[in-house]
Order: sequence, then C-alpha cells, then structure tokens
Amino acid sequence: MAPRVLISDKLSPAAVQIFKDRGLEVDFQPDLGKDKERLAEVIGEYDGLAIRSATKVTEKIIANAGRLKVIGRAGIGVDNVDIPAATAKGVIVMNTPFGNAITTAEHAIAMMFAAARQIPAADASTQAGKWEKSKFVGTEITSKTLGLIGCGNIGSIVAERAIGLKMRVIAFDPFLSAERAIELGVEKVDLDELFRRADFITLHTPLTEKTKNIIDSAAIEKMKDGVYIINCARGGLVDEGALRDALDSGKVKGAAVDVFSSEPATENILFGAPGLVCTPHLGASTSEAQENVALQVAEQMSDYLLKGAVSNAINMPSITAEEAPILTPFVKLAEQLGSFAGQLTETSVRCIRLEYEGDVAEMNVKALTAAALTGFLRPLLQTVNMVSAPVLARERGIQVEDVRREQQGVYENYIRLTVITERQERSVAGTVFSDGKPRIIQVKGINMEAELGSHMLYITNADKPGFIGHLGMVLGDSGVNIATFNLGRTAPGEDAICLVEVDGDVPASVLDTINRLEHVKQVKTLVF
Repeated sequence: MAPRVLISDKLSPAAVQIFKDRGLEVDFQPDLGKDKERLAEVIGEYDGLAIRSATKVTEKIIANAGRLKVIGRAGIGVDNVDIPAATAKGVIVMNTPFGNAITTAEHAIAMMFAAARQIPAADASTQAGKWEKSKFVGTEITSKTLGLIGCGNIGSIVAERAIGLKMRVIAFDPFLSAERAIELGVEKVDLDELFRRADFITLHTPLTEKTKNIIDSAAIEKMKDGVYIINCARGGLVDEGALRDALDSGKVKGAAVDVFSSEPATENILFGAPGLVCTPHLGASTSEAQENVALQVAEQMSDYLLKGAVSNAINMPSITAEEAPILTPFVKLAEQLGSFAGQLTETSVRCIRLEYEGDVAEMNVKALTAAALTGFLRPLLQTVNMVSAPVLARERGIQVEDVRREQQGVYENYIRLTVITERQERSVAGTVFSDGKPRIIQVKGINMEAELGSHMLYITNADKPGFIGHLGMVLGDSGVNIATFNLGRTAPGEDAICLVEVDGDVPASVLDTINRLEHVKQVKTLVF
C-alpha cells in the first residue's frame, strides 16, 4: 500500500503533484491545519504530514498519530511542532532550510537600505504632498562595517551581498571556522568586538536559550552611537523594550524589524519609534521562495517514505538519497548487533560503545549508532526507532560513545558494539561482505562467522566432545529444524559459543532440556 501524506496548509500545486508523481497517496486539505480538533481526529490515517506555519502540531496531535513517520515543514522555523513529543514517538521532523535562504538574505539587505535611507517614511511623506528633502538625510552604506550575528546559510549570503556593496564584514558565530571565514571574506570576531566596531548589525541565528535577547540594553550600551540594527531572523533575539529606548534616545539611529516576540504583532512597543522600519515577517515571502520550499519538502518527504533517505531532519542524522543504498546493509548490521546485545543484557547498562573500523568509519556513523541503539532498546521498548532511540538512551542514563579508526585487521569494514554494565563488559562484532549481507564475526572475544536469521539459539558451553551430537539429537527429537549451525571457541577444551538458526520458535521445554545437557552453561532464544 502506498504511503499516505496529508497536506494541512496551503502548499503549491506543484508540490502536491510531486507526491503523486512519486507514487504516494496525497490528501490536500489546505485549511485543515486551522482546525486542531479535526486534525487530531484524522491524523492517525497518515504516514506523512506536510505543513507550513498555520498548522500547530501539538503533543495531542502527535499522540493520535499512530502511523505517522515524518512531519515536513515547508520553511525553516519549526516552532509550531512539538519536537520532543515527535521524537519520543519516533516521528522525523524535517524543515527546508535552503529553499528560502536567498529570499531572507535579500530581505535583510533591503531592510538595511530602507532603514539607512529612511525610505518608508520618505515615501509616505512624499505621497502626502510634502517635499521634505532635509528631513530624510540618509546614511551611506559603502565602506561601513556590517556585523553579522550568525554566519550560517543565510548569514553567509548576506555577507557575500554586503561585500559586493563594498562593506567591511565582521562576524560572530561560534561554529564559523577560520577557513570558512577566509573563504567568505569576513573577519571572525567575538561578540563584544562586533558590538564595538559595527555600523550596521544584522542577526541570522536561531532563537535558543543562549541567543534569547542577545541584543539587550547592556549590548546596545557597547555599540557605536548611531548604529543600525536589522532583525529578519527570529523575534526574541532583540529585547524590544531596550531597542525602543535606544531609538528614542538616538543611541540607535535606525532599526529594521521583520520578526517580533509575539506574532501576529498587531501591537508592539516598537511601533511609532523614530527611525523604525517594520514588515510583517516577510523574510521568506517571495513567490520563488514559497515555491522552492514547497517543492523541497515534497521531495524530502517522498525520499524518506519511499527510500529511507533523511535530509534536513531536526531530530535525526541525515541520510542522503545517494548514501542510503550503501548505508542500508550497515544500518541492518548495527541494528542486529544492538539487538543481539540487548537480548543478552539483563543488568542495568552504564555505557554502550560503538567502534567503527575501515570503510564504515568514513560513513554516516551517527545514523549507524542510532540504529544500534534502536536494536539494543527494542527488547524493552517495542516502539523505539532511529529517531527516538538516542533520546531514550540518554533519558535512561546510558552513555553512548563512538570510535572511528582505519582498517587494522583482515576485514575491510568492522563494527564492534560493547555493552558496559555494573558487572561486566560484553561485546559483539560484525561486518558486511561484498554480497551486502551482515555477518556476526565475534561474540565476547570468540571468533565465528554467522548470518543471523529470524530465530536463533545462543548457547554458551564448554568445548567438550559429544556436545554437538547431544544438542542435535535434542532439537531433532523435538521437531526443531536446524537452518545453520555456527561455532566458536577461545581454545580447545575451553569456553565455546554456539549460534544455531532454527526455523521457528523453540518451546520452553526444549530450552530446559538443552540447559540440562552436560557442558551447557547458558541457552537463550534470540529473535531478529
């Protein structure tokens, strides 16, 4: 059955067509997002939900979404989605951070010009029949210093445009590398230096606890007299009361604001301030951007629902459409290793360590670690998946480590999962051969080679003559058919492990009989 997608906001007809062309069943109800009760009633019928800003995906809606696998937001902001609730439910939340980047950057540049040349006020005055040339003396932008707070995708475009306008550009961004700064032609500075040197300051950073009110009265005090402030990023980055005071006093000569702490902003402390230019959150509002983000979210959601490719996810490592086929067998291996270890672990876990060696160490190991945690936790939490597993592990106090290194042994790729409990360390390792099938190659330091089937018997025993024959007789007499039989040992006559693939469930009575066999130390059934 084809995956079903609900579009609950106004989205481009071209985006609807993309879903259809990719073979998905799409239900286009552009006004449904405004009716929270109705949305909660019907959301359980869909695998995907495509939204803009009108739909509020609350915890209640997510709780009712039994089939939902992915929420796609056509745009950058996901403030209207309960991310923790979606993550706990295993629902991927995607956005489209690149579809409207140019449009938002252009708006910031336009707002900078509008404030510097007082264009809105001059326009209103002129159209009112006045001719107030002396009243609207502006500020030249050429050779001025522009301070970027945030130099990611949008900020870097603003930097490029500003350099083209012959501005000097300085940037504060903890994640901006020295090499990237040189590539962009900007000077990386700390925040206080940016406040001290910038003639114009523009914000391009998300709203977090660290960035909330990043421009407040103390920050404004450090700025040049007559500075201009532009915010087309997020309401809440600028303390609106402090900015109003600074505009009234003339400390800030002009400000251009597209976003507000509370929206829609029908009232705001900034309104009426001298030198202020306002727009109603138009940063992404061009016909090109609206089309771009709609098409992008349709492609991303289709790729995930049909191929398992994950791009621009807020709560899961990305897996590109190109790497998905290569990564798939390693995802399966990582999940099998986690499941193997999870089914054998009976005490509280302190740490899970993933070691990636050879070719696999160059792959998307975040996705592989998420898959391993999924397998490990599934015996306890049946609904866990790659989205929710890292969060659930963290909630349970399980430390997760991953180590990458170049090939050291005979295998071109190698994954080892080690579980550290209060009492012991236990590891299991595997590889993917050229046939694309995962194999177990080591258990508790004992080498063996086994392909895992749906039903397996795991037996630890002393390596003594007669054990294999006795085990075969018990299974045969009980009508349990052996599919594959794999052995490994530390040394002749010492500890050994037996992995047997069988064709179905093994009754408890048969397990009891095996457990009573001479030389058997432990027997468990494993299901994959």
